Amino acid sequence: MIKQIKQQQGNVSDSCTECGSYVDIGAVVEADDTLLILNFSGDDALMQAQAMQTTAQQRFSDTKANLVDKDNMITLTLDFTFSVEKMIFQLENEL
Repeated sequence: MIKQIKQQQGNVSDSCTECGSYVDIGAVVEADDTLLILNFSGDDALMQAQAMQTTAQQRFSDTKANLVDKDNMITLTLDFTFSVEKMIFQLENEL
């Protein structure tokens, strides 16, 4: 089997710079990286922030949220229970 794999390696054209590479996920994601801070501005900033808060808390019910209105800027702080929840939320919402 190994001999067959070695023979076929010459037929592989790998043009992807990331293909075949790996990383220890623990080196990229820290266990305590649970805090996500989002800023909103504009006339509907509060409504956007509240909608994002609702989305987060519906998806991950233990997520803690804090809204701060300062200088016409709404800051939403989401504190997820686990870092993976934060990552999933960011991916699902294209953040």
